[in-house]
Amino acid sequence: MAQATQQRGIQLTPTARKHIIMLRKQQRQDLCLRVGIRQGGCSGMSYLMDFEDPSKIRDNDEVFEYDGFKIVCDPKSLLYLYGLVLDYSNAMIGGGFQFTNPNASQTCGCGKSFAV
Repeated sequence: MAQATQQRGIQLTPTARKHIIMLRKQQRQDLCLRVGIRQGGCSGMSYLMDFEDPSKIRDNDEVFEYDGFKIVCDPKSLLYLYGLVLDYSNAMIGGGFQFTNPNASQTCGCGKSFAV
């Protein structure tokens, strides 16, 4: 895994940062990235990640600034995600965004869900 940039509640590797910026440019809008969790998935909780309009940032959301864009997380999700490192791989098998969560006691084989 590549080295994460800066120490924040949700961290990005340089590769993930580059890919997120590219995806955001394709949207042709100034969007933030919302990261969170929901119940479900093979291990009990699934990761959520999507772009949204900055006007939807709530007062109690945690906002992490990354040179030109924001990552937003609701307080409940942040309890399970604090220290998360988001990476990106363009490998043909197993590529895509990868979550390294120090709070997870178990992770499923696809890497998109976890248990605490």
